[in-house]
Amino acid sequence: MSNLIEYRNVKLCQAEQIVLQDVNLAIAPGEFVYLLGKVGTGKSTFLKSLYGALPVDKSSEKAMVLDYDMLHIRRRRLPYLRRRLGVVFQDYQLLTDRSVEENLMFVLRATGWKKKATMKSHIQDILAQVGMETKAYKMPYQLSGGEQQRVVIARALLNTPDIILADEPTGNLDAETGKEIMDLLYGISQAGITVLLSTHNTQWPALYPGRELRFENQTIL
Repeated sequence: MSNLIEYRNVKLCQAEQIVLQDVNLAIAPGEFVYLLGKVGTGKSTFLKSLYGALPVDKSSEKAMVLDYDMLHIRRRRLPYLRRRLGVVFQDYQLLTDRSVEENLMFVLRATGWKKKATMKSHIQDILAQVGMETKAYKMPYQLSGGEQQRVVIARALLNTPDIILADEPTGNLDAETGKEIMDLLYGISQAGITVLLSTHNTQWPALYPGRELRFENQTIL
């Protein structure tokens, strides 16, 4: 199978400031990839470029994500790309006025699902995958940080993505809860989904072996 992500001589800027340049990489199906580096080295910028939240600089040579050309992608095509990507945010970004089930139902409706019974059944299956099958009725404020992150991972899995993008998913969690989340994400990758995980925790690669991309001096090693 061809690479899911292919960047060749890519440049990424924020407010006209170069964040990353000369980025050359290819990521294949099923890889577990760490994005390692200090704060401000471009990890989040790189992730945002993959789902179209940040445009790739037009001087770049090639930027392909799941067969979408990120140099020329039209805004109306972005929802189709994003359905094939699951994004796990450090700060959860759950809708605080809705239950776990309603949060997930909102995503399914937004991505074209219609039948309520089918959606409910699918949500229950996904929640079971992340160990949250008994918490569908709970509100986000009733959940611990680790439980909220499990819901966020469930949300990322709803549309059976090709790639999970996890931006500091254990950053707000204690060590034990962080390890539970890493177990979950590593298990997802073992099932064949590519996972890109941004982290400050240098211990994770020893516990969960994967490919390491190091961000420093405006480039990726």
